[in-house]
Amino acid sequence: MFGLFKSKREKLEKKYAKLMEESFKLSKVDRKKADAKTAEAEEVRKQIDDLNSD
Repeated sequence: MFGLFKSKREKLEKKYAKLMEESFKLSKVDRKKADAKTAEAEEVRKQIDDLNSD
C-alpha cells in the first residue's frame, strides 16, 4: 500500500514540475495565463502535501 502512495505522489510531483515549467514559459508572453498555471500547480502541491500528512 505504501508503494501506491509513493507512485501517486511521484505522479503529482511530475505534474507539478510540468505546470511550473509551463507557467515560467508563459510568464514571458502572457502573465495572466502564467498566473493561472501557477494556481493550478499550487493545487497539485496541496494534494502532494495532503499525501505527505497521511
